[in-house]
Amino acid sequence: MKFIILQGDGMADYPLDVLGGKTPLEAARTPNMDWLAARGVFGLAHVIPKGFPPGSDVGNMSIMGYDPALYHTGRSPLEAASMGVTLGPKDIAFRCNLVTLGGCGSDIVMEDFTAGHITTEEARTIIADLAGALGGDGIEFFPGVSYRHLMVWRDGKEKMQTTPPHDITDQKISGFMPNGDGADRLLKLMEAVNQTRQTQGQRSATSIWLWGQGRAPALPPLTKRFGIKGGVISAVDIIHGLGVYAGLQRIDVPGITGFLDTNYRGKGEYGVKSLENNDFVFIHVEATDEAGHMGDVEKKIQALEDFDEKVVGTVLKGMAHRKDWRVLLMPDHPTAIALKTHVSDPVPFVLYSPQEPRNNGTVGYNERDAAKTGVVAKQAFKLMEALIEGRQTWTEI
Repeated sequence: MKFIILQGDGMADYPLDVLGGKTPLEAARTPNMDWLAARGVFGLAHVIPKGFPPGSDVGNMSIMGYDPALYHTGRSPLEAASMGVTLGPKDIAFRCNLVTLGGCGSDIVMEDFTAGHITTEEARTIIADLAGALGGDGIEFFPGVSYRHLMVWRDGKEKMQTTPPHDITDQKISGFMPNGDGADRLLKLMEAVNQTRQTQGQRSATSIWLWGQGRAPALPPLTKRFGIKGGVISAVDIIHGLGVYAGLQRIDVPGITGFLDTNYRGKGEYGVKSLENNDFVFIHVEATDEAGHMGDVEKKIQALEDFDEKVVGTVLKGMAHRKDWRVLLMPDHPTAIALKTHVSDPVPFVLYSPQEPRNNGTVGYNERDAAKTGVVAKQAFKLMEALIEGRQTWTEI
């Protein structure tokens, strides 16, 4: 049996006046996801447990079958694992965004949490400069991809409160700076300014923003838990880091960017091909989430349609000659256009098997139709078990 998870990051959303009261999923043309919704177990899943922030670390941990209440320690340790950075038991990892801040004094605003989607090449130069100027005394910087990087505080502190920069786009940062035990060290680091990116028409990487801290988690590998082997396909470190802890391989696909210009079709093609030798593949697309953070309705609809056609469609076509497979389709959380950030609402999911097709009538893969089914997965981390075990009843989820 072959198992597939298709994760469109932040696909779910709220109804928008500009779309006539529809959500982007309702407005987008998504025939492949609609096809799955009409033939699989279709409903709403509570991916973010009560009391947890609606981040991709929590959401994807749930989707991969781990209860965040038991295993979640923070976002950045997962990214550290993806980057090959070893954390000792007392080491704390932090996400280090390159960001664009505007204004001065108490009126400084988070203009862009991506620094204009800075290129990886430019960002590496900046991170190297920061490491030389600010590293030492337990502080280390590690380059990642685009605006996403890592800082490690060896034998550091983690109990301070930090804020994801994508939660405060266009807002004054004064009320969102790190606070609590150890925050003074972070604030001194975040005063670092880099004015090297002044290319016309592009926003500059003016500062770093530290957040998402945590220690290395202890996750039981999926390979041992379910007796499967497989891989993950993504352009972002957090997914690859989860894959490392889950015992999964990193499947590299040329041309994937974590943005709207990513190689969608290549993800689908490499995912199908990987199943020739593996049992499981997790295919993740970030572009839908990025468009939500931008507050751009047109870009989110385009990302949804590209995901549907080039990822979901490619996978369905590639698996059409087989019957021994199951697929789980869902996002990790909604990313609300109106808010430009994540929210904790339940999301639509589909669990489909060609061996056990259903007839749900004329439905679309969207929030409204999912709610009408009455099917609710109250603990989304159990969906992984349902995928592997082929469970079709939901009273215990």
